[in-house]
Amino acid sequence: MAVTPSAQYSVTLRLELEQGRPGLSAEVASAISAAGGSITSMEVVEADHRRVVREFVVDTTSVENEDEVTAAAAAVDGVTLISSEDRTFRLHKGGKIEMVPQARLETREDLALAYMPGVATVARAIAADDHAAFDYTLKRNMVAVITNGTAVLGLGDIGAAAGMPVMEGKSLLFKEFADVDSYAICVDSHDAQEIIKVCEAIAPAFGGINLEDIAAPACFEIEDTLKERLDIPVFHDDQHGTAVVLLAALINACKITGHDIKDLKVVVNGIGASGVACSKILINAGVTNIIGCDTKGAIYNGRTENMNFMKDWYAENTNPEGIRGDLTEAVKGANLFVGLSGPGTFSVDQLKSMAKDPIVFAMANPTPEIMPELAAPYVRVMATGRSDYPNQINNVLAFPGLFRGALDVRARQISESMKVAAAHAIAGVISDDELHEDYIIPSCFNPDVAPAVAAATRRVAVEEGLARITPEE
Repeated sequence: MAVTPSAQYSVTLRLELEQGRPGLSAEVASAISAAGGSITSMEVVEADHRRVVREFVVDTTSVENEDEVTAAAAAVDGVTLISSEDRTFRLHKGGKIEMVPQARLETREDLALAYMPGVATVARAIAADDHAAFDYTLKRNMVAVITNGTAVLGLGDIGAAAGMPVMEGKSLLFKEFADVDSYAICVDSHDAQEIIKVCEAIAPAFGGINLEDIAAPACFEIEDTLKERLDIPVFHDDQHGTAVVLLAALINACKITGHDIKDLKVVVNGIGASGVACSKILINAGVTNIIGCDTKGAIYNGRTENMNFMKDWYAENTNPEGIRGDLTEAVKGANLFVGLSGPGTFSVDQLKSMAKDPIVFAMANPTPEIMPELAAPYVRVMATGRSDYPNQINNVLAFPGLFRGALDVRARQISESMKVAAAHAIAGVISDDELHEDYIIPSCFNPDVAPAVAAATRRVAVEEGLARITPEE
């Protein structure tokens, strides 16, 4: 099966080509294509009477394929490889975010206002009323992005330091899509109580906490405890961001297939943090028949193998028919498959056993449970977590707008109703005239998404009494 080259595996090749060799550039392009690469740009950067230096930007299918493409280009007669650089690594050099001051320091007067002695007046005001920090510090627009690196991008437990590039990326997305400031904080600990203490200790400086890439079941304990103890929003994006966007996708998918959400049979493969959260939001949206599967098969009431406290909850609140067996058994006659597991864990035969007009959300990243190329002949609506296929279920559609809305009204928390409202807001960005099997989710670059989500979040926060101020204030 041919895999589509992707920008996430792109490489910049700088090649020296001999002059006087007509068609040499075409030979290079042919060699790159034969090795599985796709050229996205090609330009001359230097030339003289004996040589020409060209720079090729090439999308490939994997890190290994980058090396294969590089070798194939360099092997062409008359070509010398000058350099090969992975574009992802180049983008990350030196990090992706920085702190930029809002106040100018040009005179002694500026210094007296911004720091001592003027700042003491503001500090005393906050000491007298800690809510004043929202008005006179960065708290009003600042989110802590916190991880311990135990469940990073499907890579598993790679450590706090290795999680830092992902957290920086999160901060970049916050700023670009919703003008929310944030800072990446990586906690080198597997102890849930220690992470809770860190979050409690730094909470006074932040208007919200976004938990990220923390493995289950610790993530549940951390989030639940912090939500009880803190008076600012605490949001585990791997759980709830995924859930919000999945529900948005399902709302529009059902418009295409004609299904009623409450009549769906849903199978969720992968009952970790996001699997539980996705199931909960589907239950809140009206789904009554959900079957969860892990590596030991279907989860049912009374199962004892490979269980934890969240799977115990899952067993008690899902699988009403008590189905047992593996994924093959569970998925028979299902309307929706939700993949939150790993690559290649859902087969064509399993897909073919689903009900008519099946919906498949295969969200494992970077390689989904079933590739769209394999699923295409048998699926009605397909979505993945990848940006290079239609219908990307991407958390960035949810969390920037959710926090933007929460910060705007200084919300004490992000409630279940706010999440459901956000899902409907995302789905509503696509009009009925635009809706199509390959367009059930708007692009994360659609400028209408974050404002729509923020507006829905603000509205529900005020309605539920979770807002400290109204939007007008």
